[in-house]
Amino acid sequence: MDQPTIQDRVRTYSRPSDLKITDLRVTDIVGAPMRCCLLKIYTNQGIVGLGEVRDGASRTFALMLKSRILGENPCNVDKLFRRIKQFGWHARQGGGVSGIEVALWDLAGKAYGVPVYQMLGGKFRDRVRIYCDTDAGDRPTGRDMGRALKQRMAMGFTFLKMDLGMWQAIHEPGTLSMPTGELDKWRTYHSAGRRKVNTPEERAIRNRDYDFHNVMHPFTGVHLTEKGLDFLEQYIAEVRDEIGYEVPLAIDHLGHIALQDCIKLAKRIEKYNPAWLEDLVPWQFTDQYAQLSRATTVPICTGEDIYLKENFKPLLEAGGVSVIHPDVLSTGGILETKKIGDMAQDYGAAMAIHMAESPVAAMAAAHVATATENFLAQEFHSVDVPWWDDIAIGLAKPIVKDGFITVSDKPGLGIDDLNDEVLAAHIDPDLPGLWAPTDQWDNEFSWDRVWS
Repeated sequence: MDQPTIQDRVRTYSRPSDLKITDLRVTDIVGAPMRCCLLKIYTNQGIVGLGEVRDGASRTFALMLKSRILGENPCNVDKLFRRIKQFGWHARQGGGVSGIEVALWDLAGKAYGVPVYQMLGGKFRDRVRIYCDTDAGDRPTGRDMGRALKQRMAMGFTFLKMDLGMWQAIHEPGTLSMPTGELDKWRTYHSAGRRKVNTPEERAIRNRDYDFHNVMHPFTGVHLTEKGLDFLEQYIAEVRDEIGYEVPLAIDHLGHIALQDCIKLAKRIEKYNPAWLEDLVPWQFTDQYAQLSRATTVPICTGEDIYLKENFKPLLEAGGVSVIHPDVLSTGGILETKKIGDMAQDYGAAMAIHMAESPVAAMAAAHVATATENFLAQEFHSVDVPWWDDIAIGLAKPIVKDGFITVSDKPGLGIDDLNDEVLAAHIDPDLPGLWAPTDQWDNEFSWDRVWS
């Protein structure tokens, strides 16, 4: 009988040099609180890598890449990323490339027995600060929101975020100015595109919703009136009365309003010490971000929809942001986000991380945060989802404790597997099936070279 080798004794679960990708499968769940597309990359040695497509994105963005990674060694993360990155784009369209890249890092870590953060260069911190995005129900007052945020503080959160903008004012007469009849369209089409289509009439509504919500801020004709500015200032004043001024409070979702209105509102609320104002105008308008930053003392933040490091650079060069806000599932993945954070530091900007998905995305982001010096805080939307922690097997619970995630030294992302029983209870009814075969994507082919 052959005697076992030293390698057999040390690493019985993997021979990294011989590792090959054999399959890719997905499962979509809802209510986490977003719709999440989880993915698994399988190998010839039984190791499985976990990834996730950006919240609200299509599984197709990942499945179309399956044939381009089959048979490859997942430990060659950067090589495979460079092969598939041409198929990503900004926002949700970056979700397939990014989700696969995350799963590759998970596989590499599991193959070599080290956590992802160690492969990124090691730790800058032992705990990752989490900021809690908070909803206070339908049409809350500033007092309502303040009390909801105070409950988050009681849970240990040390950094908060809330919405402040046209959606808080839209039901208050006289707060918004726009062409006659347009306000009714905002109310009619809001979220209509997320509904399943069963009839031609529903298809027509969905198409109009698509058109309506893809009009960029400068072109909507929506403005805040003086009454609207007063209303929003009073709203944040009531919030600060409840939570005090010491805890950081970031502001999101101002709505599709003009640059000039963003400047007016920013000046109005400077005295309430916002941690940042987020996504005031589309990130593509670099010059407008530079104007914003020069016009107010409130830190300006954007980035959750930007794909690849080079697309953050113009904003940083122009001095348009004080805080960048990448999403690991849109940027291109773990390593790209780390590079973005390091680049931002060279321009004197901090990095917060956008995250609105499952524990897979949360841990991917947390590993980046652990390994990036200028990290500020990571987003979290799932405080009120009681089964969120149970999605992942092998993590200490609660995953978010006293407002922080502690990243363990377990290999890869630190997740052993996903809990199929929990996933099955929350399967997207429009996309049924739990890790169903995806053989139809095995031979997807095109001539991918982008030069001649």
